[in-house]
Amino acid sequence: MHQILSGIRVLELGQLIAGPFAAKTLADFGAEIIKVESPQEGDPLRKWRMIHEGTSVWWQAQSRNKQSICIDLRVKEGQVIVRRLAKEADVLIENFRPGTMEKWGMGWDELHTLNPKLIMLRVSGYGQDGPRRDEPGFAAIAEATAGLRYITGHPGEVPARAGLSLGDTIAGLHGALGVLLALYERDARGGEGQMIDVALYEAVFNLTESLLPEYHVFGAVRQPAGGALPGIAPSNAYPCSDGQYVLIAANGDSLFKRLMELIGRADLANDPDLARNDGRAKRAEEIDQIIGEWSKQRTLEDILSALQSIAVPAGRIYTAKDIAEDPHYRARGVIQTVESAGGLKVEMPGVVPKLSNNPGAIRHRAPTLGEHTDIILQSLGLSAEQIKALKEAGILH
Repeated sequence: MHQILSGIRVLELGQLIAGPFAAKTLADFGAEIIKVESPQEGDPLRKWRMIHEGTSVWWQAQSRNKQSICIDLRVKEGQVIVRRLAKEADVLIENFRPGTMEKWGMGWDELHTLNPKLIMLRVSGYGQDGPRRDEPGFAAIAEATAGLRYITGHPGEVPARAGLSLGDTIAGLHGALGVLLALYERDARGGEGQMIDVALYEAVFNLTESLLPEYHVFGAVRQPAGGALPGIAPSNAYPCSDGQYVLIAANGDSLFKRLMELIGRADLANDPDLARNDGRAKRAEEIDQIIGEWSKQRTLEDILSALQSIAVPAGRIYTAKDIAEDPHYRARGVIQTVESAGGLKVEMPGVVPKLSNNPGAIRHRAPTLGEHTDIILQSLGLSAEQIKALKEAGILH
């Protein structure tokens, strides 16, 4: 069973999360990823968060299916090598601050002239143009700029962020989508390569649903709402008698009616003012209080069992331990185990999405630093002596 992106060569120049996440997504479906790292320390992600024998376990998940080559991009000799790699590549991914690639003689104009079929994905905080293009951008800032940070958390408290770099991974997914679109235009329609400009804040902004339309039409500024989904009722986290919380999403009309009948509130189930969401939204606080009074008299398991029996969506709030122990995750293959170069077995998210005829796969583990430098450069025609001299000069690793 062939991989859909088999034969597509991607040159990954980025580091940390956004660009490399886009490359990982393409790699899972067969693309060949040549990851360029600095000869000194490599991608900083190798040292982020929890470390096992000198390498982050996050690295094992983020860099699976990739090859590592170490080249110093700051010197001309390294830039010459990268341009040779770009000439043979289908896609180049970078997430440096705008202007950096141009400084190295590898901006879009130069690379497009070198390889007209090349697709270049550029990920940055604020995009390749505009008044803020030169500002550094990280996920937390992008999430705030896009309006997401303001509406998270509880009213009157410091706006909370998710404990993940959502701005980066969301941008990475948009970048991977852009690459696939550009590949289709190039290969299915006979087009040339093109440049894809993804800004972190724009990728997050793309997910903010009715945030801006409601402000534009009504002047409404959405506020933090804790566990609730404003304007959609009922959908919230409710306390249980055992100190846990249950998530209940009974915001469909028939779902609301069944839930009210279950908790003994037939009067609300048959209230014509609550038959549709717009009516329920006006009384969301009242409805939440009623459901909360019911839920806090029962354990989480009792509530889940009762709601499952009437087909009302509900769930627990999962920790990493809950995920690891959930048989549904295992049955769906959402958790995969990969053995690192040092022999450590690491569980990580599997390949998403699932394709029936050409599913993606984790074909090999994450690389050690510079593991593939020699073999890749030899394929470009460099001799062993040339490679040795470049390593001695600190340009390679």
